[in-house]
Amino acid sequence: MQNPITILIVDDHAVVRKGVRAFLDTQPDLKVIGEAASGEEGVKLVSQFVPDVVLMDLVMPGMDGVEATRQLKRVSPRTQVVVLTSYHDDEYIFPAIRAGALSYVLKDIGPRDLADVVRKAATGEVVLNPRVAARVIQELQSLRGTQANPFTELSERELEVLRLIAAGLSNAEMAEKLVLSEKTIKGHVSNILSKLHLVDRTQAAVYAWREGIVHRE
Repeated sequence: MQNPITILIVDDHAVVRKGVRAFLDTQPDLKVIGEAASGEEGVKLVSQFVPDVVLMDLVMPGMDGVEATRQLKRVSPRTQVVVLTSYHDDEYIFPAIRAGALSYVLKDIGPRDLADVVRKAATGEVVLNPRVAARVIQELQSLRGTQANPFTELSERELEVLRLIAAGLSNAEMAEKLVLSEKTIKGHVSNILSKLHLVDRTQAAVYAWREGIVHRE
């Protein structure tokens, strides 16, 4: 008999972890080797046990699922990440996939379907919730025929705000510099994160430096 597929569950809700584990443990070809209540703990356990598959929640206190996915893929590239979340908005989907998640399913998935997703992940097969798949396809279609520059969707004002984010300015400092209200600045920041599919302003700053929108003197 083949070795069972090893699984780590990362979710800050104990009831979710216990429920998922209870069913997966009934499957003879699957073996839950651990649970983590935070992203930090998840990364630590991945480095310790190197599981085949990680079931990853996204919204957790401390290190979120996106950052945990990014770090654990560096620690164990062979480990496949299946996002198991309640959220299917762009601000969660694209950062998670960019961080290295293989599959993305929602918590309303049936137990048997989840077990099948785990089996497919272990062989490198992608599974996306239909709503998530639709957004990914729309995004790919919208990119066809457009320039490769990831900032083409940003207005001139948004590009200006992005440069100031990368320079480390706060909303208040940007408002003063651009002679705008903090509320307006906050709206620009929100639009930038949405258009670039980023989670927070730290990611926006890193992205801006990496893509060359700002340059070190």
